[in-house]
Amino acid sequence: MRVLIFDPFHGAAGDMIIGALLDCGADKNCVMRAMQSVIAEPGITEVTRAGIRAVKVDTHAPPTQRTLSEVMQRLDNAAADLPQEVLAMAKRVFERINDAEERVHGAHAHFHEVGADDAIADVIGACFALHSLGVDGVTVMPIALGQGISTGSHGTFPIPAPATAAILSRSGLLTRQGKEEGELCTPTGAALLAEFSTIAATDLGIYTIQAVGYGAGTRDPAGTPNVIRALIIETTGDTGAFSQDTVDILETNTDDVSGEVIAHAITRFLETGARDASAMPIIMKKGRPGFLIRVICTCDRSGELAELMARELGTLGVRCLPAVHRFIAERTIEHIDVEIAGKHRTMGVKYGWMHGEIYSLKAEFDQARDWATELGIPVREVLRAIEHAGWKSVKKNSSSGDR
Repeated sequence: MRVLIFDPFHGAAGDMIIGALLDCGADKNCVMRAMQSVIAEPGITEVTRAGIRAVKVDTHAPPTQRTLSEVMQRLDNAAADLPQEVLAMAKRVFERINDAEERVHGAHAHFHEVGADDAIADVIGACFALHSLGVDGVTVMPIALGQGISTGSHGTFPIPAPATAAILSRSGLLTRQGKEEGELCTPTGAALLAEFSTIAATDLGIYTIQAVGYGAGTRDPAGTPNVIRALIIETTGDTGAFSQDTVDILETNTDDVSGEVIAHAITRFLETGARDASAMPIIMKKGRPGFLIRVICTCDRSGELAELMARELGTLGVRCLPAVHRFIAERTIEHIDVEIAGKHRTMGVKYGWMHGEIYSLKAEFDQARDWATELGIPVREVLRAIEHAGWKSVKKNSSSGDR
């Protein structure tokens, strides 16, 4: 497995992340073209920071205040120059920043520094650079935050800045203070690393290093290399029983929708591409009974499914827990011969694998239901017969040495 490791031992900012990815071999021409959809041609140069050679990216865009919708429109205007995955990733980065800003400042917060064209270009460039490297996952080592105070659009605050702290508080990423004075990790840098991260450092196992890159910050303090390091590695062993990916979790509460409508809505969610959908009874405000509707989907489908939830359920708001990591067992579907009352039929069985061995199996319910109807017997009897035949097949194949 090919994995990218970020080591922000002296912090992280958007331009530093782009520089490190370019130094690792990201497609420079494509990254520059993507950034130029927002700003003039960025400057990309080689510099040294405390003796470390690094790539420095400069955007030189003027400051601008924007709302989230204005930033999203800016991204949509750049869509022609971006792959769909890059555009979706960039939007999720700004959704993370917006969530943090609203937790700090309240609803309808404006982006200040992070709404300027240079920040938008940094996010687009970093997302495109990561996309061009084609890695299977990303690990983020502990992030240095710095210490002291910082001055921004809302006045003077302790480091880390409130938005940075809010982003990191929901990311699961590890941090450390660091010895340097000043802000080492910006809100944009925190949001990018939180979006990119998919693999915990403890899950890497043994690996070989294939490429190393350094991205430079603007400051050049003596004796402190103001850089972020990125490494591309190839893992050489088993990284665990499960593979990993990320999904979005969409949630809304409802207390005025009938069970029939909820059942129909769940069917619609699954037909539209949700990985899973469920309804759980809850007690809402004023003691009213209601339901928590939850939809799990890939990140690129979350917008479409949130809109569908609003239409089907009449809800006025859908919460999104973006880019939640999940562990996935390898699964296969096999077709086996099953006998019931002297009658044979080929039935589907889903197997779950762990460390090269089957640890669970489950009959495909729709097939079992249809056969049970034909036979005139309870479906649980058909399910039991299918799963008995499935385990019998597993034991037979194990003894013969087949997977």
